Amino acid sequence: MNPQIVLIVISFYFLLLFLISWFTSRKVTAETFFTGDRQSPWFLVAFGMIGASLSGVTFISVPGEVGNSNFYYFQVVLGYTLGYFTIAKVLLPLYYRLNLVSIYSYLEDRFGFWSYKTGAFFFILSRTLGSSLRVFLVASVLQLILFDSLGIPFWVSVLITVGLIWIYTHRGGIKTVVWTDTLQTFFMLASVVVCIKLVGDELGFSGVMDYIQRVSEDPRSDIFNWDWKAGTNFFKQFISGAFITIVMTGLDQDMMQKNLTCRNIGDAQKNMFWFTVILVIVNLLFLGLGVMLYLYAETNGISIPARTDELFPMLATQHFSAFAGIIFVLGITAAAYSSADSTLTALTTSFCIDFLEIERKYPQEKRVTIRKKVHLAFTLVMFVAIMVFHWINDQSVINSVFVVAGYTYGPLLGLYSFGLFTKWNVKDRVVPYLAVAAPTLTFIISSNSEDWFWGYKFGFEALILNGLLMFLGLYLFRKKS
Repeated sequence: MNPQIVLIVISFYFLLLFLISWFTSRKVTAETFFTGDRQSPWFLVAFGMIGASLSGVTFISVPGEVGNSNFYYFQVVLGYTLGYFTIAKVLLPLYYRLNLVSIYSYLEDRFGFWSYKTGAFFFILSRTLGSSLRVFLVASVLQLILFDSLGIPFWVSVLITVGLIWIYTHRGGIKTVVWTDTLQTFFMLASVVVCIKLVGDELGFSGVMDYIQRVSEDPRSDIFNWDWKAGTNFFKQFISGAFITIVMTGLDQDMMQKNLTCRNIGDAQKNMFWFTVILVIVNLLFLGLGVMLYLYAETNGISIPARTDELFPMLATQHFSAFAGIIFVLGITAAAYSSADSTLTALTTSFCIDFLEIERKYPQEKRVTIRKKVHLAFTLVMFVAIMVFHWINDQSVINSVFVVAGYTYGPLLGLYSFGLFTKWNVKDRVVPYLAVAAPTLTFIISSNSEDWFWGYKFGFEALILNGLLMFLGLYLFRKKS
């Protein structure tokens, strides 16, 4: 694929983002960066959240993973629907009633200072690692199809990537992100639909019903796995999907910050409903595309890469038409930046509100200066994390994302569950130690589960075990009064 064409496409794309950033950040206050002035239309938030939720991991890793585990990932997606219902009916009303900017300030009201700081810390840790993994995947692809040919080393291309995100988010913050994510989601969804059409034409598919029939007849489209020992068992995946959604969306400052920019709770709940419907459909499209990619490779005698994450990029840039390659580049770029820009904004918000407490401690003119420094610092942290993953990661990125979430969001799951569903209080100073002990015990149990529990293998449900251990620890150290 011609690197000059790729460079032109990416440059045009960023011109659009910078234009949106300029319009949305013209009249900003010190609070706009964090709250978007609470004036975001719910339908824009719902549509933009699709891109932030899917990211480049879904765009590349989900189609490739079909060759390893069929459509079993869709069992997780079905669990998402239960999780989003819980968020809409339980968590969003709580956040709006308390008028929160950072959702972790709830923990201070409920338990105390150390619980509050623990919750915010684990969000920052989890989001930094998870988002860096997502950007790492896309940066690797862009390195392959563009920067290698220009003689630019990986670390420089990553620095350019995170630097561009910083440029268009550092003034408008969440207000800019709501609008840029909408544009990026559109490009990403348009890209996957066009890719399905182009690959289908190459395979001789005719019409939507033929697409559905041909994909459903392929053994890789098998959705359900009833083997209780397997990590991809239906009940494990479904229940894990529900809890993954609750923690990675409902207990995540990144995702909730967008919802809290809506005008009222009704708009936020409508946003969550339509977001859920679209997300299920889009994930099914990505899985169907995965089957088609494997059929295309088999039909044309193309060897499947050892790392299935590389299948879609390889076919798009080396075997598809130039037009299909451009569409792929546009889609993967949109997928990467729609996740990373909101994460950078949310990390800045959480650190400024939860740790620096700038609303309490500093005058309004000082807050902007502090916030800009924090925003730049997290940009550099993300750069370092991406480089570390470049050196150590050796598995499917979507699996890595859920593994990271299982260990880092578990303490949050236990804290919020204990706060919402019991009336007990806890010994606040013990909470940080419990938050370290729970994931440590989870790792030990998961690593030995096949030997200890008659062949049972933990999958994504390690998150539930982690949250349960945290809940149990809080119960044991509750205040008797």
